[in-house]
Amino acid sequence: MSLPFYQRLHQHYDSSYRNKDLRTTMSHYQQEKKSSAIYTHGSTAYSSRSSAAHRQESEAFSQASAASYQQQASRATASTHASAASRKTASAYDYGYSHGLTDSSLMLEDYSSKLSPQPKRAKKSLLSGEEKENLPSDYMVPIFSGRQVHVSGITDTEEERIKEAAAYIAQRNLLASEEGITASKQSTASRQSTASKQSAVSKQSAVSKHSTASKESVVSKHSAVSKRSTASQESTSSLHQEEAFEKKSRKVAIREKAERLSLTKTLEETEAFHRKLNEDHLLHAPEFVIKPRSHTVWEKENVKLHCSVSGWPEPRVTWYKNQVPINVHANPGKYIIESRYGMHTLEINACNFEDTAQYRASAMNVKGELSAYASVVVKRYKGEFDETRFHAGVSTLPLSFAVTPYGYASKFEIHFDDKFDVSFGREGETMSLGCRVVITPEIKHFQPEIQWYRNGAPVSPSKWVQTHWSGDRATLTFSHLNKEDEGLYTIRVRMGEYYEQYSAYVFVRDADAEIEGAPAAPLDVMCLDANKDYIIISWKQPAVDGGSPILGYFIDKCEVGTDSWSQCNDTPVKFARFPVTGLIEGRSYIFRVRAVNKTGIGLPSRVSEPVAALDPAEKARLKSRPSAPWTGQIIVTEEEPSEGIVPGPPTDLSVTEATRSYVVLSWKPPGQRGHEGILYFVEKCDAETENWQRVNTELPVKSPRFALFDLAEGKSYRFRVRCSNSAGVGEPSEATEVTVVGDKLDIPKAPGKIIPSRNTDTSVVVSWEESKDAKELVGYYIESSVVGSGKWEPCNNNPVKGPRFTCHGLATGQSYIFRVRAVNAAGLSEYSQDSEAIEVKAAIAAPSPPYDITCLESCRDSMVLGWKQPDKSGGAEITGYYVNYREVIDGVPGRWREANIKAVSDEAYKISNLKENMVYQFQVAAMNIAGLGVPSAVSACFKCEEWTIAVPGPPHSVKCSEVRKTSLVLQWRPPIHSGRTPVTGYFVDLKEASAKDDQWRGLNEAAIKNTYLRVQGLKEGASYVFRVRAINQAGVGKPSDLAGPVVAETRPGTKEVVVNVDDDGVISLNFECDQMTPNSQFNWSKDYVSTEGSSRLDVESKGNKTKMTFKDLGTEDIGIYSCDVTDTDGIASSYLIDEDELKRLLALSQEHKFPIVPVKSELAVEILEKLSANTKVTYIFNDKEIFEGPKYKMHVDRNTGIIEMFMEKLQDEDEGTYTFQLQDGKAVGHSTLVLIGDVYKKLQKEAEFQRQEWIRKQGPHFAEYLSWEVTGECNVLLKCKVANIKKETHIVWYKDEREISVDEKHDFKDGICTLLITEFSKKDAGIYEVILKDDRGKDKSRLKLVDEAFKELMTEVCKTIALSATDLKIQSTAEGIRLYSFVTYYLDDLKVNWSHNGTAIKYTDRVKSGVTGEQIWLQINEPTPNDKGKYVMELFDGKTGHQKTVDLSGQAYDEAFAEFQRLKQAAIAEKNRARVLGGLPDVVTIQEGKALNLTCIVWGDPTPEVSWLKNEKPLVTDDHCSVKFEAGKTAYFTISGATSWLTFQKLAAHL
Repeated sequence: MSLPFYQRLHQHYDSSYRNKDLRTTMSHYQQEKKSSAIYTHGSTAYSSRSSAAHRQESEAFSQASAASYQQQASRATASTHASAASRKTASAYDYGYSHGLTDSSLMLEDYSSKLSPQPKRAKKSLLSGEEKENLPSDYMVPIFSGRQVHVSGITDTEEERIKEAAAYIAQRNLLASEEGITASKQSTASRQSTASKQSAVSKQSAVSKHSTASKESVVSKHSAVSKRSTASQESTSSLHQEEAFEKKSRKVAIREKAERLSLTKTLEETEAFHRKLNEDHLLHAPEFVIKPRSHTVWEKENVKLHCSVSGWPEPRVTWYKNQVPINVHANPGKYIIESRYGMHTLEINACNFEDTAQYRASAMNVKGELSAYASVVVKRYKGEFDETRFHAGVSTLPLSFAVTPYGYASKFEIHFDDKFDVSFGREGETMSLGCRVVITPEIKHFQPEIQWYRNGAPVSPSKWVQTHWSGDRATLTFSHLNKEDEGLYTIRVRMGEYYEQYSAYVFVRDADAEIEGAPAAPLDVMCLDANKDYIIISWKQPAVDGGSPILGYFIDKCEVGTDSWSQCNDTPVKFARFPVTGLIEGRSYIFRVRAVNKTGIGLPSRVSEPVAALDPAEKARLKSRPSAPWTGQIIVTEEEPSEGIVPGPPTDLSVTEATRSYVVLSWKPPGQRGHEGILYFVEKCDAETENWQRVNTELPVKSPRFALFDLAEGKSYRFRVRCSNSAGVGEPSEATEVTVVGDKLDIPKAPGKIIPSRNTDTSVVVSWEESKDAKELVGYYIESSVVGSGKWEPCNNNPVKGPRFTCHGLATGQSYIFRVRAVNAAGLSEYSQDSEAIEVKAAIAAPSPPYDITCLESCRDSMVLGWKQPDKSGGAEITGYYVNYREVIDGVPGRWREANIKAVSDEAYKISNLKENMVYQFQVAAMNIAGLGVPSAVSACFKCEEWTIAVPGPPHSVKCSEVRKTSLVLQWRPPIHSGRTPVTGYFVDLKEASAKDDQWRGLNEAAIKNTYLRVQGLKEGASYVFRVRAINQAGVGKPSDLAGPVVAETRPGTKEVVVNVDDDGVISLNFECDQMTPNSQFNWSKDYVSTEGSSRLDVESKGNKTKMTFKDLGTEDIGIYSCDVTDTDGIASSYLIDEDELKRLLALSQEHKFPIVPVKSELAVEILEKLSANTKVTYIFNDKEIFEGPKYKMHVDRNTGIIEMFMEKLQDEDEGTYTFQLQDGKAVGHSTLVLIGDVYKKLQKEAEFQRQEWIRKQGPHFAEYLSWEVTGECNVLLKCKVANIKKETHIVWYKDEREISVDEKHDFKDGICTLLITEFSKKDAGIYEVILKDDRGKDKSRLKLVDEAFKELMTEVCKTIALSATDLKIQSTAEGIRLYSFVTYYLDDLKVNWSHNGTAIKYTDRVKSGVTGEQIWLQINEPTPNDKGKYVMELFDGKTGHQKTVDLSGQAYDEAFAEFQRLKQAAIAEKNRARVLGGLPDVVTIQEGKALNLTCIVWGDPTPEVSWLKNEKPLVTDDHCSVKFEAGKTAYFTISGATSWLTFQKLAAHL
């Protein structure tokens, strides 16, 4: 609808547009407007109007328009006389509009109507004094105030603008004349006054027969004044007549208002009609005749969006995708945009998942813009997965030119920093996920679109979750975690047409139970069906039952706006759906669910969303809004009264849901029901009888659905429904089929074939076969258990769909087993069989590509290439490289050829047999045990020609290590091409990474001979690059490739090599690394040359520690010792041993090797004869008599003849000769003991040992120290025997100085303490220690299970495992024949060898050997008669071999081969069986007379036969119904015109 001229005049306020003619016309219009103002409020003019009057107005309007066009010729003369008045009127108009004045605000009191109140203050006149003289006193000219709506574009020419303005004014004058009509006795006089007022005389012509149009013609100043005077007098006369009119009643006033509304609508329709008749002259905004329609299509199909737009000028249509303009040039062939004959089309070719979006068609012309929206949803076939969209959790898409508000000019790169990782939370806690988003280039005022997803569904802000974008960081915050929040979270950042995304999983554990052993809370409580009488609630069962089976669930309800919860069921329900009754119609409720087991009731679930107890039709009515404002027309239809009609029977009665607890009925209201509301009564009877009983006698049902309770489980019933109203109870409906009360939905079967596979060092991917014939499957719960622990933990608390899940949060290096159970509304299935055990460690991948390929030397027919090793080794050591080359002739490359068949271990290779003067390109691929990696980028072109330069070539393999804040170590390899003379040294240059090439500076003035250099004096935080040049007698050669850039910084956690001297004087270098990966190794070197195989050093590495020991440190060992850690980000450290350090270490070693040890011992002498009482003993030490005192304690036992001397402490001065002289009467004797040298030292050690033993045995101690044995279950048992213990004695086990937690407490009944190690492996190697302690003291025992001791134990373990192997068995599979044997468990140290008829088997793609869990197998794919014979499996434990044999020949082979053929054919048949892939909807509803086309996609080999069924009966085709089958894939069913409601229930495909 075009806008009136005065609105455009205001928006385009300039002198060029507001010309004199138009302003003069406006002046006349304003003068005439006053005469009709007094009738604006309370006039009774419209009471006498009729449809005939309306037709007269339309005719007058057309005549006025024509007259206004004829008067254009006279406007040049008239404009001169009217210029003064028009300027005054224009100034008044500007003032009134700028001050926000409206028509009513500028008018004075209406003296004729008492319905309009008098203004409290007078309005200031805006007219000139001369114009005021011609107006009645106390009257004001109304000023137009248009809507303040900006409309772009104006009329193209000045003439059209004048015509448009004149036409509009003519229409307004006509309407103004009609507004003066009243219903008073003076109505005739008033009409005459109005007609005389509308007559105007032109200066050049007589009175026109169209007086209304003539009134608007341009007149001279004198004519205008005369006309206004006359009109004033006539208006004053009408005013006095209206004053005598008596007050109207309220009914008359309302009627007049309705008439005015009707008139306004008629005028608007007439105006719109005339605008469309003159599209060439009257512009109008765009309008969509046909709007684009939303589509749902399958992936890889094409889709077209159509729309048709009207408007003048012809609108320009632009297509948008998610509010971003579609650029057909950025995606050639993807989009096709066409516009033909007013029909606009957007075609999207080969739809993919990213094409799911909202599309907008925007139509624009000078009158404005209008948009229409449509959605496209792209569906993917079940099981199909686009692996290219995901890489390590981040979507990888090619870069494209994106759309910005400034055009198609930006190529965005989106990166995620500080990313959120796999997160673990607990119910009730808060959690925040976030990451920093870096977008290049950065465009101001153009922010990215941030969207969060959970399991592929968008996350909307709510009271549970909030999103935030700070400009560079996106955050998702959970204010109160629930198990419903568990899932895979994805952040997608979109800039224009390009986006990146990152994903990580969030796990939510159960909150601590208030009652120990109670089940966890259910989840996903929601309302499935809501009616006046009941609401069906559903939920998901929890993964944790508290240790005992869940007996059922209690449902609680709470009315919205209150805090009062009430329990809905008295007894627990097991089915995960329940209809809640007893609700108040129209009120809203929230619900929660609690689980119960024999221990108690668990915590409640999260509350559901509010739901109202209303019928769906009532909800739709309340939610609907009027499609258009009230038009003022009230249509009343009369019908015969229908009171007293008894309602008919309901129809389509059926049992929609049946469980052991309740049955739900559904029906349709009767067609014969009258105008009053109806109620329903439900009846039931036993299946064998006709004894009907009313179920709801006291409480009639209001909605056509009902839930029945208190039915006997297992009993059969039939049901029917009656309707009732005030006239009576109607006939019953048809009875339902016999219904047996019980759960119709079966608990799903247990999943099968649980297969774990490695993922990362803390996660495992678990896959399984889905439950067969499972209905309404909700998902799966996965549980894990550490091998041997017997304790199961849930891996997910929200059921996952699909046969695959990644279990996170596992312990690195630990072995786990897994099990899975399915869940639906009926309950949880049985657990699946336990999976095979798997050790948690990162999966091995192929290495990344090498880079920086350079030519190191070139000859006439050969070239030497060098390259840098890959950045990522893939988790395994790189075993070699493969080189490819191709010829380049005139810039055109040829085909690739292999340069080496056997992998090369170095990062350089010589390629021979090349053509002289030929140009070549090269690429290199790295390999590890996982396979061959991606080849490198193609190198530059190198020409094969003899290098005749005398200087050496560039060094290669330049790298930086031991990076610190002020220093680093640079290493390189000598050049391949040494020039004419040998290389004599090297020069090293450096510069900052951002510096120019002319800022290189040398680090050494004289050439160095070593291939390494420690660079000192770096600036902390600066970034540097390095290069190396070789020199010989001819000069300095070409520089190497750049090394770096490297930032001079000491990373957090960096550790250095530490020297240590132990108590035995052994000198060692020690290094520890906390950032190792499972595949990292320590590499020691001296002067940056590997020490592997050195006879002077021993290296021992355990866990994250390594030690290099010097056997006999001497001058030969002077040098720099460094340790590198592989598979890390360059972690390394070194230690310098020079002459001074050598002397210090040797002195320290001597001090520790020969220490001074304080000793305390005793000396005893025994005399074989008894001594008399007069016997005298003299004690002599080194010819000096000693006496009893603090140092010496002496004792003589004369009865036994034992003489003793005790010494508190043995010191160095106590070394010497001890003599005891005896005198008994006349008898004398002596005894001498020499304690000198080794004898004295031995005595010191023995005395100290005995003293320590005595002290040890005063408290708890070991009677037998630690030892080991291997049990029959292949476990290792560490045991020891203890003594002198009591109740308070504690025992603590350690491994490598770390305490081992033991579940059971030792009782010490038999004095034996044991530690059982299940599935013993290399990770269990170490030093074991057990400590006994109480208040009397402590004792400890150590057992070293390292080196040879560990090998001896592993040999015994492997022997026990080999002896536990079962006999070989034969199993047929769909791929071939498998021979297998089970062991207690498998270790990599147990070597397995297979032989066939005495010959070792060579493994190929057809014949494979492996181990799965405890099963050792040999797989023979596609067996042939040559595979018959005797197979031997040998298990070698390190010393001896143990064999198991099986004969695969004769009947055994025939049976196995036949079973293989059967399984193979079954697999092929399953793959090619006929089935419907999709496309057929579940239910289709059409109206009579409409056409229906059903399409579905089928598959089968051979092509299946397709038949259609209608209500389980074959469909007969005719002219009305036709079927078609095209290309063996697509089936069509078409109804030309529906005559009744049709429901097709089944599509059958037959081979």
